[in-house]
Amino acid sequence: MRAAVIVFPGSNCDRDLAVALAAGGAQVSMVWHKETELPQGIDLVALPGGFSFGDYLRCGAIAANAPICRAVVEHAGRGGYALGICNGFQVLTETGLLPGALMRNAGLKFVCRPERLCVATTESDFTRDYAAGQEIVVPVAHHDGNYTADAAKLDRLAGEDRIAFTYLDDPNGSARGIAGILSENRRVMGMMPHPERAVDPAHGGTDGRALFASLVGALAAA
Repeated sequence: MRAAVIVFPGSNCDRDLAVALAAGGAQVSMVWHKETELPQGIDLVALPGGFSFGDYLRCGAIAANAPICRAVVEHAGRGGYALGICNGFQVLTETGLLPGALMRNAGLKFVCRPERLCVATTESDFTRDYAAGQEIVVPVAHHDGNYTADAAKLDRLAGEDRIAFTYLDDPNGSARGIAGILSENRRVMGMMPHPERAVDPAHGGTDGRALFASLVGALAAA
């Protein structure tokens, strides 16, 4: 399975994400935001956390208009897989690949700590190696992680089983406790918590490991 990690000015989790994917068995390429095409044969595009372009305008808004993001949108439009974590989730909403928006945390403070999550669905290649309803612990580190959408979009996400993870506590005020969501075809996922920071015992926990193993395994089999 071949993955591309997109690097923007201000990305600070790109290497962590590449290491987590490689540990899961992926061949990883790093792709600079000014490139106009993805490498040939890419199965997954991964957008990392950080503060792309200094979070000017809205978080992820400038990155979403970077040259490479046109290729990311085309990749997803062809049925390719994409994963956005933290700032990457913000970029995915700004491109329109995922619904809703990430707003300022309800407490108006940066939150950085391990958070308890519930695996809301296992009906995706991102989550199938977990158990439905499983509690996992994954770090968060964000100032604008408050997931917001109108009631109709939230009802649709719930009705179509497209909520991937929810918070068991409330770090940011996200609507319905949403921590991660899936696209209509279930091949694009965005989440605010950082599973790439929970893949090695030295991190203090390995609950993020199953996400990468699940995804790499599914794409390798395909």
